[in-house]
Amino acid sequence: MVGLVIFCVGIYAEVERQKHRTLEGLFLAPAVILILLGLTIFAVSFIGMVGSLRDNRTLLKTFFWVLLAIFIVELLLLMVEIIFEKQMNAVFHSSIQDGIRHYYDDLDFKNILDYVQQKFSCCGGDEFSDWHVNPYHSCNGSGPLACGVPYTCCIRKAPGEVINTLCGYRTLNQERLELVNTIHVRGCIHAVSFWFKDNFEATLAIVCSLLLPQVFGLAMAWLHWQKLNEIHSQMDTVDFKQLDWSDFNFATLDLTGAGWCWCLPREGGYIPVCDKENESEVEAATSHSKI
Repeated sequence: MVGLVIFCVGIYAEVERQKHRTLEGLFLAPAVILILLGLTIFAVSFIGMVGSLRDNRTLLKTFFWVLLAIFIVELLLLMVEIIFEKQMNAVFHSSIQDGIRHYYDDLDFKNILDYVQQKFSCCGGDEFSDWHVNPYHSCNGSGPLACGVPYTCCIRKAPGEVINTLCGYRTLNQERLELVNTIHVRGCIHAVSFWFKDNFEATLAIVCSLLLPQVFGLAMAWLHWQKLNEIHSQMDTVDFKQLDWSDFNFATLDLTGAGWCWCLPREGGYIPVCDKENESEVEAATSHSKI
């Protein structure tokens, strides 16, 4: 259900984005990320749910291996971010600069960057001078925003004060030390990175909230899968492909509480499974019912 909600929100956001779309790329299109994330969560979870309800080993195997692949990819990305931090920062810097270049053309990116700059007290990607790449804020421009930064980069003297939208006027042609009381000179890439390092407990909680449910799903799928293998090895199975339909009598089925799709579990199953000692009694009962 969570995956389906995320998918629907992504579809709605993408429809709205297409009306004013000017940028390409997944990093600059949060709606596309939501669509892919929601679709993946829903598809993988649905496969696992149906596989567990129907005791289908094929679906359980598919759920297990797909979830394991996703889990491994997440761990690899986390390791790459930790080991190759400088290289990843360069990639983020390039993407953020591309977004800054079209800052006033893409509302999705504009809202995200404004929120990050205000939340983490930062400006730009690597530093505040990244705003040079925007044609409106470039020092070569002639408008009121020329050689300045957005007001979300400004330092607020008091909470709740009236926002001066031109507080970053003519700041790009000044030195960092001259601006420490006017705007945030630190880049958002470093600000966010320092926040995660300084708030280790919150970072660990976020990572665990993402990874532990997947570990739990992998463990449950593995245990269920092995239990079904054990049952199948004893030929105590409800797999209809194993039945001989020519000799099967539906009158012997007791589907009480099975539900409309026979997917509700019940101890002992719905199909009678007999051992060799009772085989003769079943054959006699079957011939009697035919008469």
